[in-house]
Amino acid sequence: MRGLMQDYPLTIDAIFRHVEQHYGDGTIVTGSPTGPVRSTYAEWAVRTRKLGGVLDTLGISADGRVGTFGWNSQRHLELYFAAPSTGRVLHTLNIRLFPEQLTYIANHAEDEVVFVDRTVLPLFWKLVDTMTTVRHVVVMDDGGDNEIPDDPRVLDYETLLAQAQPVDFGVTDENLAASMCYTSGTTGNPKGVVYTHRSTFLHTMAVIAPNVFGLGVRDVAMPVVPMFHANAWGIAQAAPAAGASLVMPGPMMAPEALAQLIVDEGVTFTAGVPTIWQGVLPHLAGKPHTLREIGCGGSAVPKALSEAYREQVGLPILQAWGMTETHPVASSAALPLAYLDADDDTKADRRARAGTPLFGVEARIVDAETLEPQPWDDTATGELQVRGPWCAQDYYNPDAGVELTTRDGWMKTGDVAAMDEHGSIRIADRTKDLIKSGGEWISSVDLENAIMSHPKVKEAAVVGIPHPKWDERPLACVVLKDGETATEADILDHIRPLVAKWWMPDAVEFIDEVPKTSVGKFSKKDLRSRFAEYELRS
Repeated sequence: MRGLMQDYPLTIDAIFRHVEQHYGDGTIVTGSPTGPVRSTYAEWAVRTRKLGGVLDTLGISADGRVGTFGWNSQRHLELYFAAPSTGRVLHTLNIRLFPEQLTYIANHAEDEVVFVDRTVLPLFWKLVDTMTTVRHVVVMDDGGDNEIPDDPRVLDYETLLAQAQPVDFGVTDENLAASMCYTSGTTGNPKGVVYTHRSTFLHTMAVIAPNVFGLGVRDVAMPVVPMFHANAWGIAQAAPAAGASLVMPGPMMAPEALAQLIVDEGVTFTAGVPTIWQGVLPHLAGKPHTLREIGCGGSAVPKALSEAYREQVGLPILQAWGMTETHPVASSAALPLAYLDADDDTKADRRARAGTPLFGVEARIVDAETLEPQPWDDTATGELQVRGPWCAQDYYNPDAGVELTTRDGWMKTGDVAAMDEHGSIRIADRTKDLIKSGGEWISSVDLENAIMSHPKVKEAAVVGIPHPKWDERPLACVVLKDGETATEADILDHIRPLVAKWWMPDAVEFIDEVPKTSVGKFSKKDLRSRFAEYELRS
């Protein structure tokens, strides 16, 4: 027997219509170098429909990729809804990636147009001729003063919008691609994750829930996590869907500016990576505020940081866990019932975990090779694997040999974890070659290859060293060729033009030999043990 309910498609334009019809008086504030810019959801809705008309005028194909290269702003929010609501695919380009990665991603996704904030236009423009499918570059004037190139491909956002006619939105297939987000490419090329309308709709419903972000019409949400990476943790869809007003920092990302926005705009919910909150704390401590929750993720939240917020701001940090491949939020460290009356130290320990999978996500820990389940005793560890309606099944046109899911259909996270009897996740380790710094991954292998391109270097191994601010930073262990001499400055100067600035090792140690495993591979476990007490200078 089949049910008799309507087959209503779960699409992003349905979210848009709900906001347009019911929450028009909600506000959107965008930070800019010249001061906050204010609008309402009603005004945003009109502009979003006209932006759909702009995409038609530009001749973007029916399922064309619409690239963005910008900060969190009202204009970016218009793109978040206009592109998928017209059947196109939103593709956010991470402004912090290395140039070669950006070129690869734009070409791999086949972006037809890229919308670029003026404050970051020079970063993009120097690459535009390497992007083979990009036909239009639309500049969004966010208060910057960078020169706009005199080039027929360059168009002005507001001029296009003024000339456009609003369009109707009507996506009927919830399994159509809605947006794309690429991983950082720390092992091989960056990998494309393609979200559907359905996955976005369900993820939006999940993060609104009380055990996650708990958003509602009384909230003012400020996503500090960027819209150009990891889907802004879903806040860009969830806040409007719940009727919560939005505060978008724009390019005003200095810690003092973020703290001022929280105070001045009455922010009740905000979210970002640990390094952001480390910088904001001294500017927010002791200030009057209306915050009820501070979300944090991207890397483990230091217990000391969460407790510092509890003591100095009046509320601890809420940790969430996820990946680009999980849309990205998959678990939350909201305190379970058994710990609501626990002492402060116990509560702090529980808040430092990845927490409980969101309703809609299942998680398991297994032996990565045999898939044998490990006990939920908070001691046994295994690979953390997940499944659910907003977990990716495959990557977009992946390189040969790249497999995201297991033979029985679970998504491999690459994280090593334990789970307690309640199913609360504790991340115990991660793929050893990767270094997580400030919420972003750094490839030790790529760094090693860059260092070993120095003519005096015989071998190099890079390992992550704990850092009080960045979680981890890279330490380069270098073996010179016989008879050669070099300094730390020589090594760093050589690789500086080869890697992203934030990938640069914090220190170089010259060693006699890189320890090897029985099969001749670098034994980074031994290096980590050797430098376990190493104190970085920066």
